[in-house]
Amino acid sequence: MQARYIHLATACLLALATAPAWAADTPAPLQLEWDARLRHEQVDNDAFARNADADTLRLRLGLRAQFGDGFSGYLEGAGVAAANEHYNSGANGHTQYPAITDPHGTELNQAYVAWQGDAFGATIGRQRLLIDNQRWVGNVGWRQHEQTFDAVALQWAPGADWTVRYAWLDRVHRVAGRDALNPLARERKLDTHLLNAAFKRGLQQWSGYALLHEDRDVATASTATYGARWTGKPAAEGFGWTLEAARQYDYANNPQHFAHSYWLAEPAWTVRGITGKLGWEHLGGNGLHALQTPLATLHAFNGWDDQFGVTPAGGLEDRYAAVNGAFGAQARLGWTVVWHDYRADRGGRYGSEWDGSLGYAFTPAVNGLLKLARYRADGFGRDDTKLWLQVEWKGVQALR
Repeated sequence: MQARYIHLATACLLALATAPAWAADTPAPLQLEWDARLRHEQVDNDAFARNADADTLRLRLGLRAQFGDGFSGYLEGAGVAAANEHYNSGANGHTQYPAITDPHGTELNQAYVAWQGDAFGATIGRQRLLIDNQRWVGNVGWRQHEQTFDAVALQWAPGADWTVRYAWLDRVHRVAGRDALNPLARERKLDTHLLNAAFKRGLQQWSGYALLHEDRDVATASTATYGARWTGKPAAEGFGWTLEAARQYDYANNPQHFAHSYWLAEPAWTVRGITGKLGWEHLGGNGLHALQTPLATLHAFNGWDDQFGVTPAGGLEDRYAAVNGAFGAQARLGWTVVWHDYRADRGGRYGSEWDGSLGYAFTPAVNGLLKLARYRADGFGRDDTKLWLQVEWKGVQALR
């Protein structure tokens, strides 16, 4: 039945590729929002005799209501259907295959009420949180299920150039879904405080943050992280940069004692629509434990093959080079090529990785993606190759 659903959805998405997108400059009192994503993913890992092969369809449907006087509410459900079970989803017990963490199932994705005034806003309930570049807190948007938080989030804009954000996190709902065999992969109970202050002037931005993360289910995951970030980009062409530094300590109920450093240096140059980057990201480790980012959008960092979702005890040095650009009518075809070299914080080599992608915008609402990651082990993990083919359609429709 699910296979028939996938095939029918494929035909519908292809037919909708040329359909006009629904949009509105001013939100309607009540509107329907959707995000449909059809994906084929293959994994070839040398540690397994069989390759993983997953064909999944994710559909999110949400209702957004504007109540007046700055009040609004949002309710969103999500469902994932799978055409086969030739992969280890984390919920199906098929450990003879490599992992693809996209289990089928349904769940409540977001449910919150919000108020927004001229300078102050508040959101209470299950919600998506995206902070800075999502290195510390994000929604893990690459997976079919999304990471969301039961939280109270406050935002204050004391001036045109300033934004101050505070969030208290009570629970994190993870991408493995509510049916994951490991209960800790479903959700975690938290008592986490996040403070982020950002100042923007022209094409530069400075931000400082404190993440006091208490994991009530896993004491050794509790950490306090303090850091600062500085970014700059050219108006069209020229030099840009990202510089970031942080320090992470044991916190709250954590029985361990440690202090680890984080830094990122990423100069970039844009010429004729092509941007090249060189990066050096450091996550400190001492051989017993290492700096961790458990609430981050991890797929966006340290390679698309996701070898380092948990930082090895020896830490991680990721030195990389990336080139990206776009061409074709209205730059509808985008491309990216990335190379990574991975080493331990204190000697030893982990491996290397090539990543590449081609993305095409059929319409403003419908996008296609071809993506490849190829990891070559040299002391950490096993050789691994991943391939993705994907079509995604997002839309908004006013209901009244």
